[in-house]
Amino acid sequence: MERTNAWSKYTSEKDLKKVMAFGEDYRKFLSQCKTERECIDFFVEKAEKAGYINLEDAIEKNTKLKAGDKVYAVNKGKMMAVFNIGSESLENGLNILGAHIDSPRMDLKQNPLYEDSDIAMLDTHYYGGIKKYQWVTIPLALHGVLVKKTGEVVKVNVGEDASDPVFGISDLLIHLAADQMDKKGAKVVEGEDLNIIVGSIPGFDKKGEKEKESVKKNILKLLKEKYDIEEEDFISAEIEVVPAGEARDFGFDRSMILGYGHDDRVCAYPSFMALLNTTKKLSKTACALLVDKEEIGSVGATGMQSKFFENTLAELFNLMGDYSELKLRRALTNCKVLSSDVSAAFDPNYASAFEKNNSAYLGRGLVFNKYTGARGKSGSNDASAEYVGEVRAIMDKDKVCWQTAELGKVDQGGGGTIAYIMGNYNMQVIDSGVAVLSMHAPCEIISKVDLYEALLGYEAFIKYA
Repeated sequence: MERTNAWSKYTSEKDLKKVMAFGEDYRKFLSQCKTERECIDFFVEKAEKAGYINLEDAIEKNTKLKAGDKVYAVNKGKMMAVFNIGSESLENGLNILGAHIDSPRMDLKQNPLYEDSDIAMLDTHYYGGIKKYQWVTIPLALHGVLVKKTGEVVKVNVGEDASDPVFGISDLLIHLAADQMDKKGAKVVEGEDLNIIVGSIPGFDKKGEKEKESVKKNILKLLKEKYDIEEEDFISAEIEVVPAGEARDFGFDRSMILGYGHDDRVCAYPSFMALLNTTKKLSKTACALLVDKEEIGSVGATGMQSKFFENTLAELFNLMGDYSELKLRRALTNCKVLSSDVSAAFDPNYASAFEKNNSAYLGRGLVFNKYTGARGKSGSNDASAEYVGEVRAIMDKDKVCWQTAELGKVDQGGGGTIAYIMGNYNMQVIDSGVAVLSMHAPCEIISKVDLYEALLGYEAFIKYA
């Protein structure tokens, strides 16, 4: 059963401009927000301009919440829940759009800076599933925060401005790579070889002799002068190494976007915007839940496995004067969720990894994965037939272009999302999102029309689920 290409909906210049304009807004967001903290800062600013109030402020002032109110809560600067409160009791559940805002990358180790052969380097530990060989010989930037012993937070963003230097990882020249070329792909570049080159000017004493580790010392001097950073400050830092440069329009027709971090910001952005675009009063409360740590198992205080969402929902009940433990449990059970995560787009260059009848295709709209997992659906949430039928009806009611898919051939590999964690609460949940080419590569590709259909699909879900 072949699905219609979504571009066929946009034959008028006016409608086509809507798709392209939303794609351009997203492209700017993707270029600006390359870490979880940057995403949350962006979303908080947008939410406050749209009239959302901070839940912490509401708790402090004991503000009574009611239908029509708009609230957001942030967890440790890397996780966020945004609510449009409906007229029904929270006990009846929420309509949730859940997406993650972390992406595969490299993190600086806590003792990263060293010198070898007159080259200063930063040691890294890769984060999430990557093909390590893809990260060499490309321009890289440093994003993140460094917290000094005083508690002062120093923001780091080097490599994005045209006047900034960029960084990178060297590769072995082809002339000497006979042994390297015989290795399996997983071993062509080893994890411990992902070392970032950051400088090469040594220092000399008065006699003109090179001082010991003088390149490293010179880098530390520059860091102190520019950022007031000392070597020990790296111990309490979160510095992410990401591809430098803006996301770009892709293709002669500008129908696609090439950029870092589509997985899963291409779902997080329309999930958030769907709430902001919903202006009419809702019956059921709607929530955009934007989480961290999905790429490494949704663990930790800012991952989906934390108690943040459960605790936040309890606070909402309390401010609405309706809290009880039983009502909280009923609310969690009665939630309906789109676990908004990307799907692998069929790639004609690697067709053997896919099964054509059950693959996602660029340009055919929002993707629904009844299940993900690996091999025999291991690690998967498997949505019920009843819930799939309900979601189908919602999408068709608003004429959203959508398709269904699996993640490649059955025994070829696999992957997971936050869906199974939300399913553990007995919620109704299905994976939905945007198809991506070159997923988990430093630069991924999406279709602008799929992004726009995701927005329309998420808006329809909020209205009708």
